[in-house]
Amino acid sequence: MTDMIHDNPTPWVADHIRRFEETGGRPRPGVADLLLTTRGRKSGLLRRTALAYVRDGDAYVLTASNAGAARHPAWYLNLLATPEVTLQVGAATFTATARPATAVESARLWPTVVAVMPSYAAYRTATTREIPLVLVTPVGPTD
Repeated sequence: MTDMIHDNPTPWVADHIRRFEETGGRPRPGVADLLLTTRGRKSGLLRRTALAYVRDGDAYVLTASNAGAARHPAWYLNLLATPEVTLQVGAATFTATARPATAVESARLWPTVVAVMPSYAAYRTATTREIPLVLVTPVGPTD
């Protein structure tokens, strides 16, 4: 992905992306963070957002919570359309493939996700939609 990247315009997310870049990918205290770049399903533009994650083996587990909103976040809809994404974890940037977790994987992973980010439990009760978990697996080396 060599096109110009468009950062999430939400002010707190844009600030988080800027801080992530300024610190060379240093996460927030107590939170594992990464930058996810997807291809816009409508625009075709590269879209970047900052997200918390947990690990499951080689996969990075992302939560498409959208803070409990009634609709899925745009980044989730984008990766459904184009599952090839780019992740920046710390100083490493690499290509990865994203897919929604299966029902069995989600049931196993939700307790871990909530243990790391307790706000996700509240988001689940704030919406009637199923909040998807996404498994993002590196395509090649991650250094």
